[in-house]
Amino acid sequence: MVAPGLVLGLVLPLILWADRSAGIGFRFASYINNDMVLQKEPAGAVIWGFGTPGAAVTVTLRQGQETIMKKVTSVKAHSDTWMVVLDPMKAGGPFEVMAQQTLEKMNFTLRVHDVLFGDVWLCSGQSNMQMTVLQIFNATRELSNTAAYQSVRILSVSPIQAEQELEDLVAVDLQWSKPTSENLGHGYFKYMSAVCWLFGRHLYDTLQYPIGLIASSWGGTPIEAWSSGRSLKACGVPKQGSVPYNSVTGPSKHSVLWNAMIHPLRNMTLKGVVWYQGESNVNYNTDLYNCTFPALIEDWRETFHRGSQGQTERFFPFGFVQLSSDLSKKSSDDGFPQIRWHQTADFGYVPNPKMPNTFMAVAMDLCDRDSPFGSIHPRDKQTVAYRLHLGARALAYGEKNLTFEGPLPETVELLAHEGLLNLTYYQQIQVQKRDNKIFEISCCSDHRCKWLPASMNTFSTQSLTLATDSCHGTVVALRYAWTTWPCEYKQCPLYHPSSALPAPPFIAFITDQGSGHQSNVAK
Repeated sequence: MVAPGLVLGLVLPLILWADRSAGIGFRFASYINNDMVLQKEPAGAVIWGFGTPGAAVTVTLRQGQETIMKKVTSVKAHSDTWMVVLDPMKAGGPFEVMAQQTLEKMNFTLRVHDVLFGDVWLCSGQSNMQMTVLQIFNATRELSNTAAYQSVRILSVSPIQAEQELEDLVAVDLQWSKPTSENLGHGYFKYMSAVCWLFGRHLYDTLQYPIGLIASSWGGTPIEAWSSGRSLKACGVPKQGSVPYNSVTGPSKHSVLWNAMIHPLRNMTLKGVVWYQGESNVNYNTDLYNCTFPALIEDWRETFHRGSQGQTERFFPFGFVQLSSDLSKKSSDDGFPQIRWHQTADFGYVPNPKMPNTFMAVAMDLCDRDSPFGSIHPRDKQTVAYRLHLGARALAYGEKNLTFEGPLPETVELLAHEGLLNLTYYQQIQVQKRDNKIFEISCCSDHRCKWLPASMNTFSTQSLTLATDSCHGTVVALRYAWTTWPCEYKQCPLYHPSSALPAPPFIAFITDQGSGHQSNVAK
């Protein structure tokens, strides 16, 4: 006969082991943590994680001692995941989110505290998005300006590659945090993204409610690394080969950053995305960028909408920075203007039929000859973020009568007998300086065409005339700022008078050579 005490001694460790093993896999998704921001109304925020198959999971939202809501679900057997969609919440906080897994008589509880509801924005791209607040102009002042922005919370995803789509993030460099000088300026090209932070700060100044910012960027990376296989296939991108281009210094293999740094975020309810990328495509699949970029936007929108159970808007706002300038001779002089044009799907402006609900910050006039990080990394990220936030206010938040883009010509009229081109703009223009090289006309004779400068002649509040007397043949096209380095810092010739937004680059083709013919550029 075995002594009762010995039996108890054998059974107790078994019970404890079973108790612990049942809770080992129970956790929130990697980015659900203290200090986070969840998307506010009208959408519902998604809370999800991993657990023991078959177990029940109860998610409770609490404020102080008050229970705001409870949601019950179960762990799916095939994926070991659980998910609930919270009822839409007004902006504010703080709240506590509690998840409890119940399996038979065993309960396990997880908690995250100081959770706010507001708008959540994802920031992605390459090194100009990755540059930290430590690297920009007036860094010391910007790093210390955090006291008023404790409701702007930041998270930075670790740079990771994966061959297959991952369910969750492998790691985060900076878990959800309140801003401090240390986490805003943690080294060079580490965290926190300056463009992302400054954009969110502008939004907070305008909206006065919490903003969540997620940075997921990697320098030197082409768009192909951030795109799913579906979107690359839709654009006929050639199968992966070697990439012997100086502009590509980071991971370039198809979809590896989509797999590891974007796809794991798909269940999150988002307000929108801002993007700063393109430098690594100035010599790589450049001609496909007018397809790969709109395709990326469409695919991200569909994936996040589906992953969030329809809570992230199907056509959520997507903002981006049109490329700035570079002194490097590594790229052809046509690479930067081509990418700038392709960033708009060859329309010259956004939103447009191929890129609905998008907004753009023009940055070609924010050049930086003396940047210690190379001229391709200009330090004025404040103006970039300011221009981006204007687009967000207009497109994402519906603010009326707000100028968020620089002037584009509505019509181009060829007055051949007078040797003039007349440009009529759809908004007011301010001619800051005369530049006799930034406008160019394509002049054709004897079946050969070449680009020639068209000097600025006369101008008014909404029109501008160019001299075409340098062309002794036929004028077939006009382009503006079609070079890697169009002007010095904030010294391009054309701006909008009150907003100081630069006129974006464009190219327009003149098909009818009759005098007085009008060619449409912008709509």
